Amino acid sequence: MKLKQRVVLLAILLVIFIFTKVFLIDNLDTSAANREDQRAFHRMMASLHVELDPRLDHTLQSPWEIAAQWVVPREVYPEETPELGAVMHAMTTKKIIKADVGYKGTQLKALLILEGGQKVVFKPKRYARDYVVEGEPYAGYDRHNAEVAAFHLDRILGFRRAPLVVGRFVNLRTEIKPVATEQLLGTFMTVGNNTCFYGKCYYCRETEPACADGDVMEGSVTLWLPDVWPLQKHRHPWGRTYREGKLARWEYDESYCDAVKKTSPYDSGPRLLDIIDTAIFDYLIGNADRHHYESFQDDEGASMLILLDNAKSFGNPALDERSILAPLYQCCIIRVSTWNRLNYLKNGVLKSALKTAMSHDPISPVLSDPHLDALDQRLLSILATVKQCTDQFGPDVVLVEDRMTLSHL
Repeated sequence: MKLKQRVVLLAILLVIFIFTKVFLIDNLDTSAANREDQRAFHRMMASLHVELDPRLDHTLQSPWEIAAQWVVPREVYPEETPELGAVMHAMTTKKIIKADVGYKGTQLKALLILEGGQKVVFKPKRYARDYVVEGEPYAGYDRHNAEVAAFHLDRILGFRRAPLVVGRFVNLRTEIKPVATEQLLGTFMTVGNNTCFYGKCYYCRETEPACADGDVMEGSVTLWLPDVWPLQKHRHPWGRTYREGKLARWEYDESYCDAVKKTSPYDSGPRLLDIIDTAIFDYLIGNADRHHYESFQDDEGASMLILLDNAKSFGNPALDERSILAPLYQCCIIRVSTWNRLNYLKNGVLKSALKTAMSHDPISPVLSDPHLDALDQRLLSILATVKQCTDQFGPDVVLVEDRMTLSHL
């Protein structure tokens, strides 16, 4: 064999060797990632049921300090939280030392300070579990039980981007009124034999108070994020106009995602994939009201999209608002880890997992069966949407590997 032929053959063999090595390494990495996703799923399933127990095993003796230490740029709480039950027990039992009107917003809420100085947001019960909210997908009052269910769905999906939420019964006469500010106290009234309040907010009306059953009111409490993590508000790129006859650009421009990808912070970093995770989360819970979202301040797109204010969810189990999924079907990308988790949850696993996760809550049952059934049906729609994307563009384009190391120093 001539020298030239030998060189050519050697070059071909070298290319084949490099290609084979890269291919094998890529496959091994993908396989290892998939195995880790499966292990993480099993760990989540094993820790679904959280007993509300006051005991703490942590060296810190304050549940509020423990929860504050959990928060990092990409998580509100870590994957393994042996003290979760103790923190949630404190949220539902600690003495209320101050009550005030809620922070700015459109819906009725109260800001409570619990013993130890921890802020929580209290959202009152407005509907019975089987009440169906008719009209637009964002219609009706906030649903306190939706906040509880959304938090546990966040756990199940492995996002860990929603603040802790738990149900709580409060006695308005003995627990709230004695420690209420004048501003909040001025909104209390009696309707029949029931104590009621209407608070201060954009849509709060004296004619539309939230009423307790006698003096005892059912609601949800959401743990306030630590003040050392100030929030920054962003307009959601797929937000609605909320004006009849006026469509947002994404509602008529099928190439809208291409434009989003050219603007900060969606042109680099994890934010666009967070938007798509959130679209999946919101579609499952039926939340079409995420017109804005929050991240941590001055993060340049690196921190997570925080799943705050999920109460406009679980209104109508018969309504599947496909437009919520627009970021997914217009961009046609999804995290591999999210895709794997969704597949692990099919065949009724999602409904069963959420039912188990919520069974410990003081206001259980949190959701009616039609809402639980709707979750499984909506999951199938999400999987079908991703399949359409992979059929059109191929899995290598659609399934994005984006795993970020999370620090809990």
